[in-house]
Amino acid sequence: MRPSNRAPDQLRPVTLERGVARYAEGSCLVTFGNTKVICTASLEEKGPPWLRGTGKGWVTAEYSMLPRATHERTRREVTAGKPSGRTQEIQRLIGRSLRAVVNLPAVGERQIVVDCDVIQADGGTRTASITGAWVALHECFSWMQSRSIISLNPLREPVAAVSCGIYQGTPVLDLDYAEDSAAETDSNFVITGSGGIVEVQGTAEGKPFSEDEFLTLLRLAKAGVSQLVDLQKKAVA
Repeated sequence: MRPSNRAPDQLRPVTLERGVARYAEGSCLVTFGNTKVICTASLEEKGPPWLRGTGKGWVTAEYSMLPRATHERTRREVTAGKPSGRTQEIQRLIGRSLRAVVNLPAVGERQIVVDCDVIQADGGTRTASITGAWVALHECFSWMQSRSIISLNPLREPVAAVSCGIYQGTPVLDLDYAEDSAAETDSNFVITGSGGIVEVQGTAEGKPFSEDEFLTLLRLAKAGVSQLVDLQKKAVA
């Protein structure tokens, strides 16, 4: 039995609430169970210098965990002078995941910055961030369309992410912290609405996992992302 009493293929309760930040062009409060992340998308009229003259835009992301998102207060990374390696890795993952489904030339020479701030962490903060970031980005592009800044929404399709792992010998979907901290295998899957794989991160915490186990985790992830995409579509409808 999972600590949360969920079935192996069952997501935690997921909500996507958009329009939660008054001043941002796009925003979404995403919850995966007890994990809560606020995602905001901000339009910058000037793109990165290295894209000047190309006619292409850019989408990037920043990620942070608030000091009391966990059981004990963690030090703000700004006081250390630079983001940790984990933070840099996660925010690059979020940016790559979003750019995979954006028609960058349709953005024009502008940049969208998506900020993902974890206000409560209970496992799966990066996957929740990606799922909520897509909703915030969609809202930002809709805001731009309504003001004739762009003519078409540059998003080609949804993208969402979910964790899977092997817990006490059983492949399970959407690990919370209790499972994540004790799993034999832990993985994250970023998948588009059409089923395309953007990125896979998988680690054996103990013994190596087999190809069959990996394919089982992939099937679980695809089914989970399909449910998340349905929720994304409802959120932006």
